[in-house]
Amino acid sequence: MAEPPAPRVVVTVGTDHHPFDRLVGWVDRWAARHPDVAILLQRGTTAAVVASPNIRSVDMLAYDDLVGAMAGADAVVAQGGPGGILDARSVGHRPIVVARRHDLGEHVDDHQVRFAAWMSERGSIDVASDEADLAARLDAVLAHPATQRVAPDAGAGAAAVERFRAIVDPLVAVHRARRRGH
Repeated sequence: MAEPPAPRVVVTVGTDHHPFDRLVGWVDRWAARHPDVAILLQRGTTAAVVASPNIRSVDMLAYDDLVGAMAGADAVVAQGGPGGILDARSVGHRPIVVARRHDLGEHVDDHQVRFAAWMSERGSIDVASDEADLAARLDAVLAHPATQRVAPDAGAGAAAVERFRAIVDPLVAVHRARRRGH
C-alpha cells in the first residue's frame, strides 16, 4: 500500500473530550471543493464522519507525528487552545484558529474565544470566525504559503505552556471546587 501524500493542510481539534463537529464539517466541505489538496485531520473525540477522500482522518496522533506533519504543511488549522497554537508556531506557522464555543457544547466555557482574540490582537494567529472565513483563509494560504510562515519559536512554546499552566491550573481548581459546592 502506498504512503498517503504529505498533507498540505493539517487540522487539529486538540485533545479535549468535547466533540468539535463544527470545525470538522467546515474542513470536510472545504476539502470537497479542493480534491487535489491532501489534508490530515486529527479529530479527537469528534465522531463526525468525513466524506472527502482527500482527508486522512485520525482520532489521535502521537505528539511528534502531529508536530512533524505541521512542520511540513502549508497551512495549520487549530482549535483555540494554547497547546496546538504554540505547537504550530514552534515549527514556523501562524495558525488559522477556530475557537471552541461553550454555547455550542464544544467546551466548558469560552476561554478559547477570549484566548484566540488575545492572540489575534498580537498578530500571533489568524482567527476564522465562520465557515466562509476559514475557506477564504485556507484558499489564500494555499495560493501563497509563505504568508502564514513565522520564525519558529524554537521550543519557546513549551515554556509558554508551562507558564500558562501555572496561572490557569489554580483557577481551574477553584472553578471545579465551586461547581462541586465546596
